[in-house]
Amino acid sequence: MDDDRYGHDVLAGDWKKSTKPAPTPTDAVRDLVVEETTSGFTGAIVRLEAGTVELEDWKGRTRVFPLGGSFAIDGKPVALRAPRQAPTGRARSASGSFAVANAPARVARQSRIFVEGRHDAELVEKVWGHDLRVEGVVVEYLEGVDHLADVLKEFRPGPDRRVGVLVDHLVAGSKESRIAQAIAASPLGRHVLVVGHPYVDVWQSVKPARLGLEAWPQIPRSIEWKHGICEALGWPHDDQADIARAWQRILSRVRTFADLEPAMLGRVEELIDFVTTG
Repeated sequence: MDDDRYGHDVLAGDWKKSTKPAPTPTDAVRDLVVEETTSGFTGAIVRLEAGTVELEDWKGRTRVFPLGGSFAIDGKPVALRAPRQAPTGRARSASGSFAVANAPARVARQSRIFVEGRHDAELVEKVWGHDLRVEGVVVEYLEGVDHLADVLKEFRPGPDRRVGVLVDHLVAGSKESRIAQAIAASPLGRHVLVVGHPYVDVWQSVKPARLGLEAWPQIPRSIEWKHGICEALGWPHDDQADIARAWQRILSRVRTFADLEPAMLGRVEELIDFVTTG
């Protein structure tokens, strides 16, 4: 019996080999959020040229680093490289569906999808715009859900005029949930589907990592949410123009469905299915 009180030989084997995981080769595409691990600077890729990569953080600050430097995504090491030539084969749209090339213009369906506001409409267009145009579905915004019942009465939903509605902050006990329940129980409910995500505002449906954040800031109920978010992130928030610019900054970080939270993805897909089948 070999009783070795000092254990095995620490010099046995390939002791020079690093135990750190090898960096994953990753294309340095625009808007990809990475961390330069030496400095800790985190930002989205905004420019790639002459062997360097330029990052912009959530405060709008930019820095340039060597493309072959030390980078990480979500804490995992990556080796950035210039994007390769686009692969052949069927392209996919931002929603992940197969893109339909040179599809003829389709007359808009009578069915509609309603969203609460302009920001919701712009986000849906950016990710699902291709799919909606192929299907002939128009997205309109309500400027708030409070008068949804009046809008539906004027629209007159029916078997060939279905309506899907995407509502912010659709959680138990909320004003939005009571409105949705009332619509479902009304004669209109047969041809109307109201779904929603749990976020206070559609901004939150964008994954915080796309802005270099671990999580969206918590805003007290006494503070208007969008103004509070901008203030917490150090962005201008004096007027509506500042809020609009903040949203465009957030929207610019969205590339595909992968940049949105699953709770948002599922609801939009559900609405598209509802208004395109019957």
